[in-house]
Order: sequence, then structure tokens, then C-alpha cells
Amino acid sequence: VSFLDTYRRSFGAPVRNETTVEQVARTDGGHVVRTNQGSWRSRAVVVASGAFSNPSIPAFAADVPAHIEHVTPNVYRNPSQLPDGGVLVVGASASGIQIADELNRAGRDVTLATGEHVRVPRTYRGMDLHWWMDAVGLLDERFDVLDDLERSRRLPSLQLVGSPDRRDLDLNTVATNGVSVVGRLVGVSGHRGLCSGSLANVCTLADLKQRRLLDRFDEWAADHGLDAELADPDRPAATALDVTRLEVDLRSVGTIVWATGYRPDYPWLDPDLLDAKGRIVHDGGVMRAPGMYALGLPFMRRHKSTFLDGVGADAIELADHLRLHLDAVASR
Repeated sequence: VSFLDTYRRSFGAPVRNETTVEQVARTDGGHVVRTNQGSWRSRAVVVASGAFSNPSIPAFAADVPAHIEHVTPNVYRNPSQLPDGGVLVVGASASGIQIADELNRAGRDVTLATGEHVRVPRTYRGMDLHWWMDAVGLLDERFDVLDDLERSRRLPSLQLVGSPDRRDLDLNTVATNGVSVVGRLVGVSGHRGLCSGSLANVCTLADLKQRRLLDRFDEWAADHGLDAELADPDRPAATALDVTRLEVDLRSVGTIVWATGYRPDYPWLDPDLLDAKGRIVHDGGVMRAPGMYALGLPFMRRHKSTFLDGVGADAIELADHLRLHLDAVASR
């Protein structure tokens, strides 16, 4: 918070605290932004509130037996807040696998329902994963060169945990420590949680993508003459799990943690600016309405568009477009 406050003060940004936007409406020559603290008129608006507002919980959660408590990662704090009984964590991306690991270390009986996930090591050859991603140019990959941009924007978060010892955290780790790993939860029937039989396939795919990523790192190191300076390659073992279990007995479960991602929530925007799933329609941050822009969305212009050190480059490029828009409005 202090870092962001220092940044704000460095150029006198007129930040309005405790101000909730209630509507952004188009008007002649610009927009009006209505809030609980009054309204502002502007020739341009930048929407920088992110794409992950509300937990995305599957509809079949309504079929879960009444004795089970529902928790989402945004309200989870520690194992002691959960009622007695086993815990079913649904989703094995960053939040899900970290919560499953913490609950398991606290002595809880944990089952982790796993769908598509992105497996990566915390460090490789002595360097942090993000050092590698930056070095090889992965974080700077642009949206306009991808074969499947929409899929890239929907990829799960990396299975990473920040810790002093920079330890890896993946399905092998939690399974070895006693977490029961099952396939993707696809429904509930009575006291049975029904799981997909795709666990082996999604694990094989995650291992394959990790191997290709590490190959890219090794090739870059060799091309730049760094093999002697870096540690020897030490590849993580392939995922090895019991993939035969297709049900979870919910009678022994006291809590389900729905680590199933987040969805956007823009009730204050014109519906014409959104797609059928409520996501902002844009081309590299340029929205459908003249003078409206977005920042901080997944892979908006670069792989790192959602990172603090990535949004700046996007903002510079959008500022050029915005300036042209303002010049055009002023000349009318």
C-alpha cells in the first residue's frame, strides 16, 4: 500500500478513496462517470478495475449437501476458520493448490479436485521462474502474434507459491504429503461428488507444456553462453498419481473451497461493451465505444499485462491512441 501511495504522490494523482463507480454513460462529446461521491464528465475513460471481481462457482454447487460449508479463496484466511471435517478443494491452480497444501500441513483431510492446470517450477537452474520468463522474452510476447489469443487469455494461473525457501508446489508435492488428488469435479449426486476421468490426460498435458518451457529456457541459456554460469538442469519428475478414483464421498466433507477462478463484474458499463460472458470486448485495450479504454486485463497487449511491471508499457501505447482521440474530439 505504501508503495502505491508513494507512486500516487510522485505525480500528484487525484485519487478519490471510498468512491464507488455506479455508471459510466456515453454523452455528446464524451462520458459521464456517476459515483456515490458525485459525477464527473470526461472525454475519455480508462477502465482499470481488473477482470477478476467475483468468484466463479459452478451451478451444481447448489446440489451440495446442506451440512457442507462453502468457502472461496477471497474469504479464506487460515485452516482454523473452517469447520471440522474433511475439506474438498476444487481447482488446482495457484490459490487452490496453496490452500490444499496449507490445510494438509495443518492436519486436515484434504481432497483436491484437479482440472486443467499450468505446472511450473518455482526455480530452475538456480534462477526464479520469472527471471527466466523475462529473460527469454516470454513476458513481452504480444497479443497480435498469437495463434489463439482467446485461449491464452483464459489460461489458469501458474502453480506457484511465494515462500522464503522458494519451494516447488505441484500435484506430486501435495500427493506425497497426503492430499488425495482426483479429477475435475463435474457434478454432485446425493452424497457423491462426481469427478471427470480426465486427470491422467490433463497431467500429461501439463507435464508436456512444462517440458517445452524448460527446453526453451535451456536453449536460450546455451545461445547466450550461460550454461557454465547456471546450475545444471534438474527437471521435475513426471506427475505420478492414482487416477482411478472418480468419486468423492461428501459425507466426510465439512467444507468445499471453490478455487474455481473469478469472473468479471461490470454492472456499471453499457452492456454493449461486453460479450456474452460479461467480459470487456476490446482490441489491445481499445474498447468498442470511442474514448473508452481498458488496462490490466489478461494478455491485453502482452503476457505481463496483468503485472505491475507490465501495465506501464500497455499504458504508453494506449496513451498514443487516447491522445489521437482527444485531438479528434477537440477539432470537431
